[in-house]
Amino acid sequence: MRDTRESRLLLVLLVAVAFALITVDIRGGEDSPVDGARQAAAAVFGPIEDGVSTAVNPVGNAVSAIRDSGERHDRLAEMEKENAALKAKLGSDDRNRSRLAQLDKMLKIAGQGQYGIKGAQVIAIGAAQGFSWTITVDIGANDGIRRDMTVLNGDGLVGRVTTVGPDTATVLLANDPDFTVGTRMEAGDELGFASGQGDRPLRVELLNGKAEIKKGDRLVTFGSQADKPFVPGVPVGVVARVDPSGGGLTRTVYVTPYVSFTKLDIVGVVVQAPKKDPRDTVLPAKPRPTPTPTVTVTATPSADAPVDGQIQEEQ
Repeated sequence: MRDTRESRLLLVLLVAVAFALITVDIRGGEDSPVDGARQAAAAVFGPIEDGVSTAVNPVGNAVSAIRDSGERHDRLAEMEKENAALKAKLGSDDRNRSRLAQLDKMLKIAGQGQYGIKGAQVIAIGAAQGFSWTITVDIGANDGIRRDMTVLNGDGLVGRVTTVGPDTATVLLANDPDFTVGTRMEAGDELGFASGQGDRPLRVELLNGKAEIKKGDRLVTFGSQADKPFVPGVPVGVVARVDPSGGGLTRTVYVTPYVSFTKLDIVGVVVQAPKKDPRDTVLPAKPRPTPTPTVTVTATPSADAPVDGQIQEEQ
């Protein structure tokens, strides 16, 4: 339609009529005279409106779904972050529980032997210090650590302190080839010297070449003069093999150490020796032997077997 004077007058007239009808409809309420016309219009245009709504709703749903999808993605990312933090916490808790167990076991040994110890954590291994079997712990001279102090953990003898810095110390492990410690056999009191052999069992030379030693016998440290470098009574290991050649001046046995030198974490440096030799009291309780079941076989005579005193005649 062209924008002319007549078209503008027609538009104004239609607007005035529309306002008049609206006013009449509102004042009429339920008895409005235009109600019938409105219902007829609804009957005509209702199906068209439903069709348009059906066509448009998927678009609206898609927009809503995209918005919800973004929200779900954010929530999923948040949940994944929470799960990762929870797993990290659980891992940390597992490690803390392991360390607490190690510390508890070490304090038990210290209590049994009456050793005064300083707890420490292993922070480095021997690879950074040459080819020796050594570890570095996170305590040093500022903590009262001195050279030639005994080092143990919850299983037994770990080694001895060789080098001390202000806040760290180096420990030579008992399985190092340069390591030697005096030992005493449990109960029998046979003395000897144990030497490290790397990842192989400790080699122990007993002073008595005719000593009666068997597999499963246990050893502890004999102790040193003035308790340096070794205090007495620290568990060393269990005899795994006895050298069959005997009768010489010494006798060789091979001992599996109590300590696993490849899994060291929490250790203790003995800063105060016991007033009295603990002897064998620090050794772990011996495992109870497993009873061997006894099988009794009873012979049952068959039905065809002759009864005692009865002779079967040949037919």
